[in-house]
Amino acid sequence: MEFRVKHRASDCGARTGEITTAHGTFETPAFMPVGTQGSVKAVSPEDLREIGAQIILSNTYHLYLRPGHNIIRRLGGLHRFMHWSGPILTDSGGFQVYSLAGLRSISEKGVTFQSHVDGSTHFIGPEEAIEIQQSLGGDIMMAFDECVSYPAEREYVANAVRLTTQWARRSLEHKKRGNQAIFGIIQGGMHTDLREQSARDLVALGFDGYALGGLSVGEDRPTRLRVIRDTIGFIPPDRPVYVMGVGAPEDLVEGVRLGVDMFDCVMPTRNARNGTLFTSNGKMIIKNARYAEDPKPVDGRCGCYTCTHYSRAYLRHLFMAREILAYRLNTIHNLAHYCRLMAELRTAVSEDRVEAYAREFYDLQRTGIP
Repeated sequence: MEFRVKHRASDCGARTGEITTAHGTFETPAFMPVGTQGSVKAVSPEDLREIGAQIILSNTYHLYLRPGHNIIRRLGGLHRFMHWSGPILTDSGGFQVYSLAGLRSISEKGVTFQSHVDGSTHFIGPEEAIEIQQSLGGDIMMAFDECVSYPAEREYVANAVRLTTQWARRSLEHKKRGNQAIFGIIQGGMHTDLREQSARDLVALGFDGYALGGLSVGEDRPTRLRVIRDTIGFIPPDRPVYVMGVGAPEDLVEGVRLGVDMFDCVMPTRNARNGTLFTSNGKMIIKNARYAEDPKPVDGRCGCYTCTHYSRAYLRHLFMAREILAYRLNTIHNLAHYCRLMAELRTAVSEDRVEAYAREFYDLQRTGIP
């Protein structure tokens, strides 16, 4: 993997760049649609290409359980399996194991857990996480880590940082394939000194990039932004910065202003299936009666397939009737909105007007849905 910084904004910490992988190059800052089980819910790879998605994320934990990483390997790898020719990032499974709560136990070796699918017992440590990801064949792998909840006792967070560093070293040592990059995941909760310790430990190991994990786990936005701002300063400027699981539109704007290069979140796809659409003027709840006879597109500033061909009234009808097409059209729009937001941010960075763009973004949000 090669990361090249193209431009640094003069008015904030934002930057543009490009990351070249074995399956192509993508521009940063970038948002990665989440294809948890080898599929971005409700849309096809062709839909993703049309809306401008350049890289997607898939999940190690879920693909290990179903259909199994060895099956995917024997069928030619994840790219061929899911018919996606562009870059793929596979997360380590650490967050999913964290979310199992009472169904897991953590040791120095790794995590023993019960499957949420059938209750069977499994073990994943750093070696297993890397082995699964190598079998999947993603372009960017994530080191195995321990994600902590918020709030959490400082002593517990400090031990999670120690384990994360230990597991990161073992993840690196187990990496065998030269055409796959690997990122380390910085932990430390909301404690600046523990974040610094985690970052310095991982930087010393020499990863291809660095992610900030353990965010969007219950903390408020000001705390989250403080952690991002404080931690980025400990990451080498020639390495990409990835904030994991953070993805409200305003989080993307603020993250880019601070210097974040990569984001992922299920928010646009999950909200689409629940009837919430993201627009230039804020969130639209499509089931609201006010849209029953509204002939306008979801967002007049959007040129996606959904906004080009369908009215708010039709989308409301589909959603209220629980037609499957509602989920596809809503998801296309939400992901297109996110991809357009990132493209606009990249342009704003290259033109040194990020702060002006941010003001315009918030002004539009305050005006409300027309």
